[in-house]
Amino acid sequence: MGTFGPIHWLILGVVVLLLFGGRGKLSGVMGDAAKGIRAFRDGLKDEHPATTTPTAQPLPPAEPEKDPIIR
Repeated sequence: MGTFGPIHWLILGVVVLLLFGGRGKLSGVMGDAAKGIRAFRDGLKDEHPATTTPTAQPLPPAEPEKDPIIR
């Protein structure tokens, strides 16, 4: 129970290859996450209320109901 068997080493090897093997998949995923966070921060900094908010127009007056229900 305290030692690793062949199936445990195989599973551990697959996990290590998925995380660190090949084309640097983990670093690619972390780079994409960093780009997303950076874009979010830049979006918060570049917010200009004068150009992003449209001018508010008043709503037309609501018409009363034709047959109100009286209880």
